[in-house]
Amino acid sequence: MIGPYRIEGYVIASADGMLADETGVMPATLEHDADKRYFADALDCVAAAVHGRRSQEIQEKTPGRRRLILTHRIEGLAPHPDNPNALLWNPAGVPFENACAALGAPAGTIGILGGPHVYSLFLDLGYDAFHLCRAVNVRLPGGLPVFAHGRFGGEPDATLKVAGLRAGVTRLLSDEVSLTDWTPG
Repeated sequence: MIGPYRIEGYVIASADGMLADETGVMPATLEHDADKRYFADALDCVAAAVHGRRSQEIQEKTPGRRRLILTHRIEGLAPHPDNPNALLWNPAGVPFENACAALGAPAGTIGILGGPHVYSLFLDLGYDAFHLCRAVNVRLPGGLPVFAHGRFGGEPDATLKVAGLRAGVTRLLSDEVSLTDWTPG
């Protein structure tokens, strides 16, 4: 917990731990109905979402969801030019709790949606859970890893373990998608 906030990360990665291809784009091969349903259900329970400018969450409820969009192009906080429910946030200029309060999310679960720099920032701040989905039949050699700069070896499981999280039982959401919930411990 960071103050009154429960921090939960969500990602779907390839079997080799990538969240995008070598061009930085999430390919259609990582899109699976089982993961989409899981992700949508989870986001229905968050007070706000945090992601980078290139990460996307395209769902029916996306426009109404509060969000912080991480950027280093501003000093602290600024309104998003196109989304009244979003703030641009530079974590070097404004503490996380202050940014959430300014967003109108005084407490609750915050969904961390990526990309690599955002996921890595919250490794330092602390996850209460990290939900790692895998497209078990997809490989993206040379792709973009879940965590920035190949941190802790670049493989998400190794990174989460070194960061002090413990893997729960891996379960299948479908024949093509597994889910492992990582928690402190």
